[in-house]
Amino acid sequence: MHLTLQQLRLFEAVARHGHFTRAAEELHLTQPAVSIQLRRLEDNVGAKLFEHIGKRFFLTAAGQEVRAASADILGRLQALERSLETLADTMAGPLRLSVVTSAKYFLPHLLGAFIADHPAVVPSLIVTNRERLLERLVANEDDFVIMGKVPDDLAVEVRPFLENLIVVAAHPRHPMAAGRGIAPAQIVKERWLVREAGSGTRSAFDRYLAEHGVSITPYMELGSTEAIKQAVMADLGVSVLPLASMRLELSSGRLALLDVEGFPLSRRWNAVWLKGKTLPRVAEAFVEFLNGVSEAPASPPPPLVSSPLG
Repeated sequence: MHLTLQQLRLFEAVARHGHFTRAAEELHLTQPAVSIQLRRLEDNVGAKLFEHIGKRFFLTAAGQEVRAASADILGRLQALERSLETLADTMAGPLRLSVVTSAKYFLPHLLGAFIADHPAVVPSLIVTNRERLLERLVANEDDFVIMGKVPDDLAVEVRPFLENLIVVAAHPRHPMAAGRGIAPAQIVKERWLVREAGSGTRSAFDRYLAEHGVSITPYMELGSTEAIKQAVMADLGVSVLPLASMRLELSSGRLALLDVEGFPLSRRWNAVWLKGKTLPRVAEAFVEFLNGVSEAPASPPPPLVSSPLG
C-alpha cells in the first residue's frame, strides 16, 4: 500500500469530526480536496472506508482498522517530534491554541511577547464561542484552550494564570455614572444587555444576582462581547463586561464604569487541556510563561480623534 501521511491526517480528522467540512477547515483545505485524497486512500487500501446512510456517514470495518492505524502512526510522529524538540537547544515548532472571545483582548499581546523570545515558534490562534471551544477541547484539537469558567463534567488539567475582572459598564451620560456604592436592588431596574446563557461572563453575573437575592429581566441578549460594547455605547442599556475588553473605550470616554456593590467580580483565566494529555514542549513553555504573567498587557492608545460624545 502506498499511503501518505497527508492521507492519514485527512482520514483521522474526518473520522474524528464525523464531518468533511470541519476536517477541511482544520487542515485549511477545501472539501473537494479532502474528498479526492480520501478516494485515493480507499484506492490504495483496496476497500471502502465509509458508508453513507441517508445524510450521515459511518466507518466500515476497514475504516475502523485504518482509523486505529492512523491514530497510532500520527501519535508516534508526535512523540518523535516532542523527543526531537527536547534534544534541540532552541524552542521551535507549532503552538495550537483556542480561546473564548473575551480573551482576544489580551491573549494576542501575551502570545506576541512569547514569540518575541521564541521566534521559531509557529502559533495558531482560534477565537471562538464557549460552545465551540468545549467541542475543540473534547476533540483534543488544540495543545490547550483558554477559558474562564472550567467545565465541571470533563476530566481536565487546569492552570489558572491571570485575574479576570468583570465590571458594570454604562454609557458615560448614564444617571448613575457618578454614583458611589450603588446597591444591587438599584441596578436590577436598568435595561440589561447580557451574553447568551452558558457564557462565562453571564454565569458569573447570574451567580452575583443569586447571592444578592435579586433578579433581572434581560432587555437584549447578544452573542459577543463586542456586540454588547457597541450596544452600551449606543445607550441601549447597561451590562457586565470583562475589564480587559474595554480599556480603549474607557480611555477614550466612550464607556463608563458603575460603582456597584460587590463589583468588580474577580475570576481567573485558565489554560485547560484533557487530563492525561502530555503537552508538547512549546505548549508547556507557554503555560509556564502565562503562569508568570501578573496582569493583562495594556491596550494601545486610541487614535487621536475627537470624541463623538462631545
